[in-house]
Amino acid sequence: MPSAATLVVDNGSYTIKAGFTTDNTCITIPNCIARTRDKRVLIGQQLENCRDFGSAVFRRPVEKGYLVNWEAEKEIWDRTFLDSESKLKCDPRDTTLLLTEAPNAPSALQTNCDQMVFEEYEFSNYYRCVGPTLIPWNDTNTLYSHGDPSSFSPPAEAIMVVDSGFSHTHITPIISGQLWNTAVRRIDVGGKFLTNYLKEMVSTRTWNMMEETYLINQVKESVCYISTNFNEDLEKCHSMKKAANDIVVDFVLPDYNSGKAGYRRPHVPKKQPVFGSNDEQVMELSDERFSVPELLFAPQDIGLAQAGIAETIIQSLEGVPERYRSLLLANIVVVGGNANIAGFLERLEMELRPLAPAESVVRIAKPDNPVTYTWQGGVALAGDQAEMKKRQVTRAEYMEYGSVWCAKKMSGEVSSVPGTGPTGAVEKENRSHKKKRVED
Repeated sequence: MPSAATLVVDNGSYTIKAGFTTDNTCITIPNCIARTRDKRVLIGQQLENCRDFGSAVFRRPVEKGYLVNWEAEKEIWDRTFLDSESKLKCDPRDTTLLLTEAPNAPSALQTNCDQMVFEEYEFSNYYRCVGPTLIPWNDTNTLYSHGDPSSFSPPAEAIMVVDSGFSHTHITPIISGQLWNTAVRRIDVGGKFLTNYLKEMVSTRTWNMMEETYLINQVKESVCYISTNFNEDLEKCHSMKKAANDIVVDFVLPDYNSGKAGYRRPHVPKKQPVFGSNDEQVMELSDERFSVPELLFAPQDIGLAQAGIAETIIQSLEGVPERYRSLLLANIVVVGGNANIAGFLERLEMELRPLAPAESVVRIAKPDNPVTYTWQGGVALAGDQAEMKKRQVTRAEYMEYGSVWCAKKMSGEVSSVPGTGPTGAVEKENRSHKKKRVED
């Protein structure tokens, strides 16, 4: 019997994007437990009511993109999905769960996740998948046709997903709706890395902010941008006429005692700032604004032996058959929180075009809300009941056949009956390509 409700959960490192397919409304919940300086413990959505984040300490169950701490995650899920006051309260025994994970998750963590879903929460049906594979279920054609679906009527056969989130940046080719495993590439620079780097720069130059992670993250989201001419902007900031350029800005620090939030403002030069009881405390930011997010495109600037996003896309293309490469270049979708940094698309296109083959079309698009776009794809998939029935695992199947078989069914390696059914054509070619690489 089909479940009465389907809950789609994009379980990100920074936030959980969740909602029922019937409502088609995504709710964003902080995926962390915080302890404030007055020793209060705030779990998940309780952080929205906090007014003093000074020296707050955060505990996150997802590290480096993978769910490694179920003790903390269970506290967050309990308050999110079981609490009587939650907007997402559900009865797991009568709910289908669609849950995302990062590419190349260790099998031990996947097994642990399946056990929690079926044995602890007892969801009736369950489908776990790599987040970017849900992107093609959106109407991606409208991203390139600027809202006019008549321009590109057929769905894209191949999509290159650039997912730059809190923990990392993944380059993920999706061909015929399936992940091309051998071409997935990862850059160990994400929102957390950028925040920590900005925290160190600010602490060295102006204020000691090493304990103010939440505040510095706000500063990053408020003032940072990606430069299309790094050297020129750097020269502006280091020139003698520093106060005259349009790059330097001020960030007025929040006053947690009065409840006054921090905010960005145009730079106001001061010869000798004096801070009294009624004076604002101001953080001046210049080249930090663009040198921090520059690490997404040049991680080698701080010694990371990794290529930037544009070069990594080309490396990923080399891992797929040649006939798909032009299709992937023409259908690049950027998602994740870092996609909201001003100048991201312009810089990516500027760097990628010279690297791409001259005869190829390079198209890069960003959805209106790149943070929830994966969740929206999950809702679209869940709306296809026939497709979901082929992919999802029932609790009865899990209890009878075990976690290993269920994982194979969710990945498309087996049919609904153990030991039968070949894989799809793309999965066959995927395995064949991997085998050829090993032989070479």
